[in-house]
Amino acid sequence: MKLKHTINPVLLQLINFIILVYSFITYIPWYILSGSRQTVAKSKQIKAKPVKNKPGSPYRSVNSLHCLASVLYPGCDTLDKVFKYAKTKFKDKKLLGTREVLKEEDEIQPSGRVFKKVILGKYTWLSYDEVYVKATNFGNGLAVLGQQPKTNIAIFCETRAEWMIVAQACFMCSYQLVTLYATLGGPAIVHGLNESEVTTIITSKELMQTKLKEIVSQVPLLRHIITVDGKPTTWSEFPKGIIVHTMASVQAMGAKAENVSKQQARPIPSDIAVIMYTSGSTGLPKGVMISHWNLIAGITGMAERIPHLGEKDIYIGYLPLAHVLELSAELVCLSHGCRIGYSSPQTLADQSSKIKKGSKGDVTMLRPTLMASVPEIMDRIYKNVMNKVNEMTSFQRNLFILAYNYKMEQISKGYTTPLCDSLIFRKVRMLLGGKIRTLLCGGAPLSAATQRFMNICFCCPVGQGYGLTESAGAGTITEVWDYTTGRVGAPLVCCEIKLMNWEEGGYYNTDKPYPRGEILIGGQNVTMGYYKNEERTKKDFTVDENGQRWLHTGDIGEFHADGCLKIIDRKKDLVKLQAGEYVSLGKVEAALKNLPLIDNICAYASSFQSYVIAFVVPNQKELTELARKKGFKGTWEEICTSAEMEKEVLKVVAEAASSAHLEKFEIPIKIHLSPDPWTPETGLVTDAFKLKRRELTSHYQVDIDRMYGKTK
Repeated sequence: MKLKHTINPVLLQLINFIILVYSFITYIPWYILSGSRQTVAKSKQIKAKPVKNKPGSPYRSVNSLHCLASVLYPGCDTLDKVFKYAKTKFKDKKLLGTREVLKEEDEIQPSGRVFKKVILGKYTWLSYDEVYVKATNFGNGLAVLGQQPKTNIAIFCETRAEWMIVAQACFMCSYQLVTLYATLGGPAIVHGLNESEVTTIITSKELMQTKLKEIVSQVPLLRHIITVDGKPTTWSEFPKGIIVHTMASVQAMGAKAENVSKQQARPIPSDIAVIMYTSGSTGLPKGVMISHWNLIAGITGMAERIPHLGEKDIYIGYLPLAHVLELSAELVCLSHGCRIGYSSPQTLADQSSKIKKGSKGDVTMLRPTLMASVPEIMDRIYKNVMNKVNEMTSFQRNLFILAYNYKMEQISKGYTTPLCDSLIFRKVRMLLGGKIRTLLCGGAPLSAATQRFMNICFCCPVGQGYGLTESAGAGTITEVWDYTTGRVGAPLVCCEIKLMNWEEGGYYNTDKPYPRGEILIGGQNVTMGYYKNEERTKKDFTVDENGQRWLHTGDIGEFHADGCLKIIDRKKDLVKLQAGEYVSLGKVEAALKNLPLIDNICAYASSFQSYVIAFVVPNQKELTELARKKGFKGTWEEICTSAEMEKEVLKVVAEAASSAHLEKFEIPIKIHLSPDPWTPETGLVTDAFKLKRRELTSHYQVDIDRMYGKTK
């Protein structure tokens, strides 16, 4: 994974000698002063062990071998108690931060398209005490509107402070919070709202105008719409029987003396806290029932993996709060005195799409210390930085590559490189504010190349996590001192993990050198099942003879000698070709996704065919340049639909696949270039940017038929 340089061999020998002398001189003071020798020792320690010395035995963290952890603080067994504890402990400390919008303006692009740009001010903050009061008043106000304990209430809203205030209000009053992604399509929204039989939905003005307006007539039980940011001005004709309120007006109702005195029913640990509708990578979204003790167990396990978590930390919240990764991360921060500053993918960085040129993005203003991300975002950062490196002068590029390769060697040994960090990587690190000390990646597998790049250039550990909505987001997270790549770490202290044989795929927990099989997660974080879907619940969840509840994930993993888990396959991604070879589509995609020429890729195979094909979203800049070199002229759509350019991209793909040691039968033989990107709005990927294979297959069926030579 080293970068290639173009330095004269003689000069390179001299540089290597200087580096050797520098390393020798600085090693002893570094060893004495840095404390990194302890990190080296910790990275080599056993992190998890099987409970019993027999195949298929569950693995547990060495910190919870005898008893799984289930609560953050004694006596705090429901989420309302956790928040009350945090409010009492951190009373006047800042909790939720939002940037003021100073100015909005339309910017006309050379193509004639109009982009909305914003200029944002500083972050304004609500303290723990203020958030607690707002949540209490909102919960009481909902009761005035007729909301009953243990009944459903929906939130369909962007990630923002009001989302968390609503959630805390629901936790306090034992309302079951139904969460829906803001990017879901109309049919999925209607399905979630009708299945959960909500009478009240909380949303924003923009989503009310752009999404709810079209489908509200299809939700017959809906009676109240509450907007978090004031009433919309353009939609005045609401369906009969629906009342629109603002969040402020509901809070005002709840703050009245006669309503404050009403004693709300408090939840018990086994009560449903959230019904979280998944983003639906396979068909309509399913509602996962997550109890108070599921979430508390999960965040207990996550918090244990972040050393020194506390009041000095600032977390930037921009992923969808309807995703279990973001909700869990924010609950971890809230319970430990951290500040949470809100952002969005469109305003995150100085170069983000909605930030006006010359003004500052959210990371620059907030300078967070903690951040969660998904591989798609990290892959974009990696490609953008490497494109910038390729545009540097020869001297600058070679200097960066030397520093990169040197640091890669050092961190693989557990050493730090303060000089390189200060002189070479400081500018890259500033892309995320300059103070990030831990990056957590989840939602999908992160490539080894991207993980190592983030380690090196952002000068911080990149923790890869593994968990599902069905496990309250908890499963594994890598230790901060574990700088290996491609693994997801040891089981969290709240759960245990075992591997079950999958004969069809040829994975067995007796395999050598590493036991392999389908990943099963057990523990108090394993959720209650799917809402109104007993059949699917029985399929994915089982209870053993000891009463332990297990989630069958469908993912294939292997345990390494130190107790860390590696995801190696997925049952749904494995396709048997006509000649009998098994192809892992995820493996093919992982090998090719980091190519500069590729923004996204979906491999496809049929059991009735003998070869693999792929749909590719090419990088516009890279493909346009390749077309120029090959003398092809045309619009972007013409370039993508050109058979000539398909062949050129296929050559690059085949070369990269061979370098990644893919088997011959795994390498795509034909490809289709898509001029349009895949976003959650297109319905082709989830909010975590995981591929929706069924939708992609349907969308590209004509191209599949063409690539497999089918004729109508």
